[in-house]
Amino acid sequence: MAEKMVDRVMRIMKDQKNIRNIAICAHIDHGKTTFSDNLLSGAGMMSEELAGKARQLDFHADEQERGITIDSASVSMVHAIEGKEHLINLIDTPGHVDFGGDVTRAMRAVDGAITLICASEGVMPQTETVLRQALRERVKPVLFINKVDRLIKELQLTPQQMQERFVKQISNVNRIIRGLTPGEDKEKWTVNVADGTVAFGSAFHNWALSIPYMQKHGITFKEIIDAYTSEEDDAYKILAKKAPLHEVVLNMVVDHHPSPDVAQAYRVPKIWHGDLESADGKSLLKCDPNGRTFFVVTKVVVDPQAGEIAAGRLFSGVMRKGEQAYLNQAKMPARVQQVFIYNGSKREIVDNVPSGNIIGIAGCKAAMPGETITFGGPAEPFEKITHVFDPVVSKAIEAKKPSDLPKLIEVLRQVQKEDPTVVIEINEETGEHLMHGMGELHLEVIENRIKTEKGVEVKTSPPIVVYREAVNKESAEAEGKSPNKHNRLYFIAEPLDDEAAKAIRESKINPGRYKKKDNEMVAVLRDECGWNTKEAGNVRGIFEGNMFIDGTRGIVQISEIMELVLDMFQDVMKAGPLAKEPCVNMKITLMDCKLHEDAIHRGPSQMYPAVRDGIRGAIMGASPVLYEPLQLTRIEAPTDYVGEVSKLISGRRGQLQDMQQEGDINIVTALLPVGELFGWSNDLRSATGGRGTSSLISQKFEKLPSELQAEIRKKIVQRKGISENSLGA
Repeated sequence: MAEKMVDRVMRIMKDQKNIRNIAICAHIDHGKTTFSDNLLSGAGMMSEELAGKARQLDFHADEQERGITIDSASVSMVHAIEGKEHLINLIDTPGHVDFGGDVTRAMRAVDGAITLICASEGVMPQTETVLRQALRERVKPVLFINKVDRLIKELQLTPQQMQERFVKQISNVNRIIRGLTPGEDKEKWTVNVADGTVAFGSAFHNWALSIPYMQKHGITFKEIIDAYTSEEDDAYKILAKKAPLHEVVLNMVVDHHPSPDVAQAYRVPKIWHGDLESADGKSLLKCDPNGRTFFVVTKVVVDPQAGEIAAGRLFSGVMRKGEQAYLNQAKMPARVQQVFIYNGSKREIVDNVPSGNIIGIAGCKAAMPGETITFGGPAEPFEKITHVFDPVVSKAIEAKKPSDLPKLIEVLRQVQKEDPTVVIEINEETGEHLMHGMGELHLEVIENRIKTEKGVEVKTSPPIVVYREAVNKESAEAEGKSPNKHNRLYFIAEPLDDEAAKAIRESKINPGRYKKKDNEMVAVLRDECGWNTKEAGNVRGIFEGNMFIDGTRGIVQISEIMELVLDMFQDVMKAGPLAKEPCVNMKITLMDCKLHEDAIHRGPSQMYPAVRDGIRGAIMGASPVLYEPLQLTRIEAPTDYVGEVSKLISGRRGQLQDMQQEGDINIVTALLPVGELFGWSNDLRSATGGRGTSSLISQKFEKLPSELQAEIRKKIVQRKGISENSLGA
C-alpha cells in the first residue's frame, strides 16, 4: 500500500537537510498560478489535465472569478531526486501590487524564492518589488523565464534573438540582486544559466529546461524550436514528457536553495536583534529543534470551523499542542490548542513539529502577522515585518443595519488580522469607521468579502486619499506642561534628512524602540547620512518613518519616563496636529525636561498630556504642511497613442519622467498623484483603444502644491468632523 502524502511529509520534516522552504513570486499575469498548478500536478496532488485551469491554490471564490491570486497559500509536497526525498514547503504569493503585503509576510517564512518572469515582457515593476522584498529578508532567489513558447510562435524570434533577450533579462535581475545583497554574497547570489540557477520554459505547456538538465538528458535548444515550428499541432507535448516542469524546477530548488539550518545562520542576524551569543541566539542560528521554541506568525486565517489559524515559520524548538505559549508583541500568554501541517492545500492535525518547517497553530487568538510566539515566557521578538508601500486610499464603511454595528466592528478587527496592510480605524464615539488600503481594487475585494464571507451588509464612501503631515523647518523649543504643573518637557521638531529617511525605507535602520545605543544604526547614520556619533547614539525610537532623539543631559529620571514619552510620540505621529493625518519624515528631539522627584507625580496621566502638547506645539512651530502620496507609474501603449497618454498624465497633475520606445510600444514613466488616479484604469483603456496598461514602480510623498493646501485641509477636517479647537498645539 502506497504511503500517504501526510505520512511522507511527517517523516521527512524531521531531517532539516532535506527541507526547502520556498515562495513563488512574480508580476501579475506572468503565469505564476499555472506554474504552481504544474508543480502540484507533478507531485501527484492534482491531475495533469486540470493544471492551469483548477487554480488549485486560489481558494477564494473572488480569486477564481477575477483570475488573480489575492492571498498567499501554503502547500507541502515531496520531491525525489535519484531516490532521495525532499520536503518542499511552498508559498504561492500574489502578483498584483495591491496585495503585495502578502508577499512581504511570506518572505519571513521562506529561505528561497522562485522569481518568475514572462519571456516577452521581462522584468516588470512588480517583479522588481517582490525581488527586493525577498532580498531584504535574505531570501535567496532563482529565476524561471516563462512563456518561452510566445517568443517562437507569436514573436517568431530567431535563436540568436531569443538568447539576446534572455541575457538582458538575466542581467536586469542580477542588477537588483547585486544592489541589495551584502558583501561577498553579491556574486554568489546572482543567477546564471551555466550553474542552473536559471530555468526557462512554458508553464502553459508544462515543460522547463535548465542547462544542467539539458546536458544530463541530452536535450538541445533546437528541439524546442522544432516542437513549435513543426506542422504537427501537438508536437510541443513531447517536451513535457522529456523535461516536465516540476522535475526541472524542483531539482533547481533542491540544488540551489538552502535548507533551514544553513539559511538561518545568515538570516537570523538580519531579522532578529537579540544576543546571538545567548542560548536563544545560538539555537536560532542553528535552527535547533532542542532549543527554545520560536515561532513567527506570517499569516492569520479565520476558518469557520477551526477558528483563527496562525501560520508561519518555526525557527527553533518543537511546536507541541497543549503547550503554554507567550505572545511577545501582544504581551500575553496563550495555549497552543492544535498544530497543523499542510498536506497539499489541506491542513492536517499533528501532535508536534520540529523547527525548520512552515506550520499552522490554533489557540493564539491575539496573534497578529509578525507576532513572535515563544515557549517559556517572554523573549526578544523578531523584527517587525514592514511592507514597502503604505496604505494611501481609504473608504468610510458602515453597517446598513444599525443592529449589525457590533458584528461589523468584530469583522473589521478580523479583516486587519487577515491582512495587516488594511489599516482599520474604529471610532466607537463618532461611529466613523475607516478602511485604509493599497488601492481601489484592494478595498473593493475587502468590502466584497465582508459582505459575502463575513455576512455583514455594508455601505461605503467613495475612495478617500490618505495624506501625510510634515514640517518645512526646524522649530523653536516648545514646552509641554503636565496637568499638575510639576513636569515640563521641551521639544524641537524638524524635517528628517533625506539620507536618514532613505535608510529607514531601505531597512538599513530598523523601526522600533532603542533602550541603548545601537552600534549598527550609529554606523549607518554616521557613515551614510553624515550624522555625528553622539546624536546617532541618542536615537530612542523610529516609528512609521519618523525619528525620536533624546537630546537631554544629566536628567536622572529620564530612563523612567522614556517609555511614556515614546508612547505619546507614536500617538502624535499617527495623527498630527494639522488635520489628524499620519506624520512623515519628522525628527522630534527632547531637548530638556524638568521632572518632579517623586515618581507618583510623573505617571501616565501627567506625562502623556505634557509630551503630546510639547510635540504638537513643536510641529506647529516648524511650518507644518500636507504631503500627498505619489506613485511612480510605468505606462505601456502603442506608439500611435503616446499623445493621448501624455494628455492623460498632464490632466491629472502628473509629471512625465521618462519615455522609451521598444518596437511599436512606448514605455512612459510618470509620477502621478494618488488623489488624481481614481478611475485611471478605465480612462487609460479608453484613451488607448483598450491597449494601454500601467503598473506601479514605487511610492513617495511630496508636498501638496501650495494652492491646494488650505482646500485639502478643509476637506479633511470637514470629513472627519474635527473641531478646530482640537487641532494645533
